[in-house]
Amino acid sequence: MLHYAVVFFVIALIAALFGFAGIAASAAGIGKILFVVFAILAVASFVFGLISKN
Repeated sequence: MLHYAVVFFVIALIAALFGFAGIAASAAGIGKILFVVFAILAVASFVFGLISKN
């Protein structure tokens, strides 16, 4: 999932470079959402991993 977030950020940078502001904003928004979901799942996995060891 983190890979897809990085891909969307790269797409946003390339689109912004060529002047496609709408596509760049959309790709950046999707990248932000994917990164937040990744961070939440990573923290949840870490916490549940600590709990299950006991």
